[in-house]
Amino acid sequence: MKAELSKTFRFDAAHQLPNVPADHKCAALHGHGYRVTVIVAGEVDPQAGWVMDFGKIKGVVEPLISKLDHANLNEIEGLENPTSELLARWFWDRIAPALPELSTITIAESDTSSCTYRGE
Repeated sequence: MKAELSKTFRFDAAHQLPNVPADHKCAALHGHGYRVTVIVAGEVDPQAGWVMDFGKIKGVVEPLISKLDHANLNEIEGLENPTSELLARWFWDRIAPALPELSTITIAESDTSSCTYRGE
């Protein structure tokens, strides 16, 4: 039996997009209440009854969330142009080595705008 697990994390951060026209609203420093949803997929272990413990996902992702919470994303190495797309890849690159079952990362910067990334 195969299944997917999802765990959602939240953080607040500021950013500005340096590569948009100067008159674009995202050129100015502003903030978002981000949601990061991490999805892992795999076989359900017949003995344990799960793909993995949600605590394993939390243990891998929480340190990244702590690093970004209440930060200026532009000041984080690798996020000099912190679009949702590049933020999703930033998370992927740091989570995938510890969670090979990783299948999807979704970054939501608002209730109506999000980006989903599934690796290269």
